Amino acid sequence: MKNLNYNKLLAILFNELEQHNFEKRYFIALAGPPASGKSTISEKLNKDLIQKGISSGILQMDGFHFDDSILLSKKLLSKKGSPETFDVMGLKNILVRLRHEDEVVVPVFDRSLELSRSSAVIISKQTKLIIVEGNYLLLKSHPWDLLKEFFDSSIMINCDEKTLELRLIKRWKSFNYSNEEINQKVYNNDLPNALNVMKNSSKSDFILDS
Repeated sequence: MKNLNYNKLLAILFNELEQHNFEKRYFIALAGPPASGKSTISEKLNKDLIQKGISSGILQMDGFHFDDSILLSKKLLSKKGSPETFDVMGLKNILVRLRHEDEVVVPVFDRSLELSRSSAVIISKQTKLIIVEGNYLLLKSHPWDLLKEFFDSSIMINCDEKTLELRLIKRWKSFNYSNEEINQKVYNNDLPNALNVMKNSSKSDFILDS
């Protein structure tokens, strides 16, 4: 599969979705490194699909962040955002429920507070397509590899390392961290996580340039 721009990807996806009867929910995995634009793209895709008459919703992987108190007890607070700092089985259980239940209440991640808010969004019976958005959805390592069975199609966002680096620095500057704190977050955690996603994710159905 060659790399696609957003408009081309939307056209291909919509053409495929026109063939789907939506007797059961359709799940799209939207994966990519930190700062690759997943949240922005998922929101745009969600809006565009709704405009095309498809009842769509978003499930954030980030809603399954372990709370800082758990990370502290596990000595993982400095690694927040790494694969081991998420409740993967909690995410899997929500996907099971979304597959079988009409209405499911899901958590979201509040970036202004840097924590998850449980039971924050209702995915209703009318929502027939779920965009599952997150860094590690296609990761080959266990237990992340248990998620792939739920996805009807998958998208990996392609973004070069230098662009990711600049975006990550800008992100942490917006929280008024010191240069030392920013360097620790970006070079000891975020960029290694980004490289992990790029090197160790399963092949996606589509690659989206960002």
